[in-house]
Amino acid sequence: MFTGIIEGVGEVRSARKRDDALVLEIASEFDIERCNVGDSISVSGCCLTITSRLGKCFWADVSAETISRSTLGKLKPGMRVNLERAMQSGGRFGGHLVQGHVDGIGKVIDIIGKTEIQEFSIEIPHNLSRYMVEKGSIAVDGVSLTISRCKENAFSVVVIPHTKLNSTFHSMRVGDEVNLEVDIIGKYVEKLGFLDSEQYSEKSKITEEFLKKHGF
Repeated sequence: MFTGIIEGVGEVRSARKRDDALVLEIASEFDIERCNVGDSISVSGCCLTITSRLGKCFWADVSAETISRSTLGKLKPGMRVNLERAMQSGGRFGGHLVQGHVDGIGKVIDIIGKTEIQEFSIEIPHNLSRYMVEKGSIAVDGVSLTISRCKENAFSVVVIPHTKLNSTFHSMRVGDEVNLEVDIIGKYVEKLGFLDSEQYSEKSKITEEFLKKHGF
């Protein structure tokens, strides 16, 4: 489990294919020696397991499933990634619940503002639009952000200077692809709407009658 508060930016040293998977070598800005082999680490929003480490570098395997659902399969040496260690029990919860399970890939379609504070508009897959609500949470490349505006196929987030300077947002451009993870709470709420139905469907069953029946 993560919070979406990026601890540092890493640089991809190598991305080596192994069968249908990928082995990443990443150099970390923070002290990777605080991590152990077997620990979870978020790499641009994807939960990976540290398989080895040496100095400032660590290695992690990327499964075929993760490659198909994220941008990690497109990483090349020299590219930068957001890093966050798994949250410790009892630690401060600075962002929101982030699992590190990418739901889809978005594309930056507009960047508004030439000052330090900028608004990024991101196009999303149609199946994720129902989870987007204004003032709701979204993880973009592992960064916990608040949705400022949302449309049927896109949403916008405002990125403050600190977040921009301490993540890959500082080099993000229109056309770049990003990993998206919607708020897990929204998924559970949606699932509750189908408890009384015999078959899962795309249409939500949450109605006023349903809420009254379940004590709301």
